[in-house]
Amino acid sequence: MSLKNVRLEVMQFLEKDVDALIEKYLIPIETIWQPTDFLPDSESPKFFDEVKEIRELAKDLPYDFWVVLVGDMITEEALPTYESWLMDVEGVGQVERNGWSKWVRHWTGEENRHGDVLNKYLYLSGRVNMREIEKTTQYLIADGFDIGTDRDPYKNFVYTSFQELATYISHNRVAKLAKERGNKQLSKMCRIISGDEMRHHNAYSEFVERIFAVDPSQMMMAFHYMMKQKITMPAHFLRESGGQISSAFEEFSNTAQRIGVYTSMDYIDILEKLNKRWEIEKITGLNDEAEKARDYLLKLPSRMTRIAERMKVPENSFQFKWVEPAKM
Repeated sequence: MSLKNVRLEVMQFLEKDVDALIEKYLIPIETIWQPTDFLPDSESPKFFDEVKEIRELAKDLPYDFWVVLVGDMITEEALPTYESWLMDVEGVGQVERNGWSKWVRHWTGEENRHGDVLNKYLYLSGRVNMREIEKTTQYLIADGFDIGTDRDPYKNFVYTSFQELATYISHNRVAKLAKERGNKQLSKMCRIISGDEMRHHNAYSEFVERIFAVDPSQMMMAFHYMMKQKITMPAHFLRESGGQISSAFEEFSNTAQRIGVYTSMDYIDILEKLNKRWEIEKITGLNDEAEKARDYLLKLPSRMTRIAERMKVPENSFQFKWVEPAKM
């Protein structure tokens, strides 16, 4: 049987549990938070006073902070790309609407709130150029992405397990920075977004655990493949108006690393957490190729740490079109 057919068989076997996993990891629409819970009520007579407070607090947040917040928001707003990609994964029945496509739609519904609330907050803050941000968002959706997973569910679930934990780290760190600057409202907003990301990380990680239980060698090979080629960030094609594809991503990454929101050491830490979560040291029934893949994965964090320790992050801030310099 071909690898593609084996993966389809495994996805069909696991599909019977998807409804239970949705109930375990996703929150009903009627009870989950919505963006308006964190934003001024436009129907309230206090609306303009609350907007004024947001704008006053925004003045105390530094330039690099806004760059990272904008980049995080744009990444979240490119959700159509992520949903369309996952809907095309082998075993996800977009036409017949099977359990896996139900997961993707419900997951998308939760994720959609993140870009929504951050977009509205940035608009009200008075610190950013929304038209430039909107152009970048449209470019990112139009350019799409290629995360190196093809339509392989095993590789895609490794990617989402990794990426959801990375976004948890980023939003959680932004929340801490906002709190340090006295912006409790923004801090709470970013913290609750990070909580969603952690739930989603746990869900995708459980998908991988379940695949390891029934197809350990090929799951190990997929994990090895993704880490050897490196996990590509979802916004790796990021660009500003007039720029080329990927022209802004490196500068955005440098900014995030410079203020400690997401660093090369975080990347390594995520890999170590996945190795531990999936207990790859203890997995049995591997073929020779998968055994070699496991050895590679166990040694990779220390190899990457040696490289990361030699890396230097540029100290100068790149001037993005997205963010207006603070007005004194």
